[in-house]
Amino acid sequence: MYIVTVSFQIKPAHMAAFMPAMQANADESLLREPDCHQFDVCVARDDPNRVFLYEVYTSAEAFQAHLAMSHFKTFNTQTTPWVESKAVNLYARD
Repeated sequence: MYIVTVSFQIKPAHMAAFMPAMQANADESLLREPDCHQFDVCVARDDPNRVFLYEVYTSAEAFQAHLAMSHFKTFNTQTTPWVESKAVNLYARD
């Protein structure tokens, strides 16, 4: 399996709008992408503006397909101005 984690720091003024957009992206990914097996959206207990994603895909190619999906592109375009910082990490899980 191909694991993707993403840590976002969201600008406080945009957090209320970011979370529904983020959850809609996660829901669409699970619904429309058969090779997306898990997409968890978490908020840090000690920082309400820090969001952590844990995503599981069949392969690196499946993740690249996710990045090409219209729902992801719409989410990314909409939310990029709301993000203070973003860190993506990639892992393998047997």
